[in-house]
Amino acid sequence: MTTLTEVMDKLTALADPEQLNGMSRYGITVEKRLGVRIPQLRQIAKQSGKDHDLALALWETGISEAMILASMVDLPKQVTEAQMEAWVLDFNSWDVCDQVCMNLFEKTPLAWQKIEDWSQREEEYVKRAAYALIACLAWHDKQSADEKFIDLLPLIKSGATDDRNYVKKAVSWALRNIGKRNSNLNAVALQTAQDLKEMDSKPARWIGSDALRDLTSEATSRHLEKRG
Repeated sequence: MTTLTEVMDKLTALADPEQLNGMSRYGITVEKRLGVRIPQLRQIAKQSGKDHDLALALWETGISEAMILASMVDLPKQVTEAQMEAWVLDFNSWDVCDQVCMNLFEKTPLAWQKIEDWSQREEEYVKRAAYALIACLAWHDKQSADEKFIDLLPLIKSGATDDRNYVKKAVSWALRNIGKRNSNLNAVALQTAQDLKEMDSKPARWIGSDALRDLTSEATSRHLEKRG
């Protein structure tokens, strides 16, 4: 069993403070961060194996890379609602939010419920997490029917009027990923994007334009053709 000390020693050995300047240019919070890259974290996670207790201990360090690593080694079935609610309040950077949603939260039985819950919250990163989960599930959940994603479009519209940068970008990401699942959802997402573009809201118009540009691109067309 890998210990917290062993993992932290690995992280410290890989620390590269020069990475932090580049990260900050992308809006990543660099306080309490070592400068360890995601591929390196994945390698450590592979070496450590799945371990719920280790994940909890890593999270408690408050170091961004350790928190992301926690989401890589945790076991989705052992994640409780209380844990999700505690962790989401600790998000202090968009990349930590997105990585935790992608690596862990989307795989839990509570993922769909948390979309609804967190989309109503005011904290910026909590609200972002709701839309990051939509984006992640639209990308990875191969089983859910189109209707489950269509039912989320009212949440997309309600979130689109939030002018905070990290919420706005996550709402766009969610809508764009819904529209990339298949041709049927692409048509529905395009209509939603057009509706947003016509709203009396600057962030909604930005999201609508951003989604329309992506969902009508040649790259998206090729992607949908491959998916049939």
